[in-house]
Amino acid sequence: MSVNIARENGKKRVVIVGGGFGGLKLANELSGAGFQVILLDKNNYHQFPPLIYQVASAGLEPSSISFPFRKIFSKKKDVYFRMGEARLVYPEKNILQTSIGKIEYDYLVLAAGTTSNFFGNKHIEEEAIPMKTLSEAMGLRNALLSNFERSVTCATEQERRELLNVVIVGGGATGVEIAGALAEMKRYVLPKDYPDMDNNLLHIYLLEATDRLLAGMSSESSVKSAEFLRSMGVKVCLGKKVLDYQDHKVILEDGTEIPTRTFIWVSGVCANAIGNLPDSVYGRGRRLKVDAYNHVEGFSNIFSIGDQCIMLGADPDYPNGHPQLAQVAIQQGKLLADNLLRKEKGQAMKPFRYRNLGSMATVGRNKAVAEFSKVKTQGWIAWLLWLVVHLRSILGVRNKINVLMNWMWSYLTYDRSFRLIIYARKAKEVIDREKREAEVHWGEEGAPQR
Repeated sequence: MSVNIARENGKKRVVIVGGGFGGLKLANELSGAGFQVILLDKNNYHQFPPLIYQVASAGLEPSSISFPFRKIFSKKKDVYFRMGEARLVYPEKNILQTSIGKIEYDYLVLAAGTTSNFFGNKHIEEEAIPMKTLSEAMGLRNALLSNFERSVTCATEQERRELLNVVIVGGGATGVEIAGALAEMKRYVLPKDYPDMDNNLLHIYLLEATDRLLAGMSSESSVKSAEFLRSMGVKVCLGKKVLDYQDHKVILEDGTEIPTRTFIWVSGVCANAIGNLPDSVYGRGRRLKVDAYNHVEGFSNIFSIGDQCIMLGADPDYPNGHPQLAQVAIQQGKLLADNLLRKEKGQAMKPFRYRNLGSMATVGRNKAVAEFSKVKTQGWIAWLLWLVVHLRSILGVRNKINVLMNWMWSYLTYDRSFRLIIYARKAKEVIDREKREAEVHWGEEGAPQR
């Protein structure tokens, strides 16, 4: 296999791993700037993570919050896209080993984001349903809908209870939002779709190991979000640490057991690591330690931006690292593009300083919390602000219109339109190709991706 992108005379090559908010911003900013830019991603589309929970709860179709890279870059100068996975870096040779071959680089930017963090519990990792990507959200949607269908035909009350108990682990924004979405599904959708089901049998548990929800926001927002959820019928359980999942039961540290066949894990993330970098460059949450210019420690031409990196002590306002938010990645991508141009011109690079534009989380219809600098708001105004901010951030006019129309339909009719159970099946050619790529990776490189 080969990347099949010829070097262009006089142009430095920038290889970007990951097409999330940071990587995409960087690629767009470097278009036409005199570099040859290659963006590598394991998917052929950019996804919009803040709305993934709406795909999982059958509120939106996946295509509404995703956009093909080749469409994005179709009119961009000197920007190339390749679908593949980064595996190993050879810094001394300026080579990135990928699933589709080796890529030479002048500058390497690691922006591959994060994956679900199971904190070393392999059994939970095998059993739980994560919700970090579009494919995982589709898997959760299928599981939810299949369990609802099975609950009206099962033979025993024990099985019905397991099918209709939904346990969500993690009280961050994702956990709060999926809990709220499922509570609204219980109230507005199930009575229409399942008239022979007693929707009061559906119980939604939100478990959080600490003493509050939304740890990244103020205590006011934390308290209000819990109030909203409880008013919607969600059982919010604080200070509850999950130890294991056995025999369709979530087992808590205090000995409590909750029977369920829908065990959703959104309790934290860890960065996607890459092989052949020294252990010393990894910090908390497996994030790459970077300086104020986003250099990976010890390397002059390897950078990392967004959720994959952690900047310790360089930004006075965030001495312990920045929050893993979209705006951090976007601002780092924009500044890094400017700094690469400065570096090529022999000018001094600018240190990164994060400008906090606020944070927010939606709980349900007319219910949200939002914080902007010194302004905090909850309820309908926060919900309206959340709608506007997220609608503006989605790529593509068509996608914006689709999402807006779906939101308006749901708001006016109290209905959600996409309750199809569809299991994708990979073609044999794709399965065989992935198997060959895995064999080459293990056979030639001698070590798995970190």
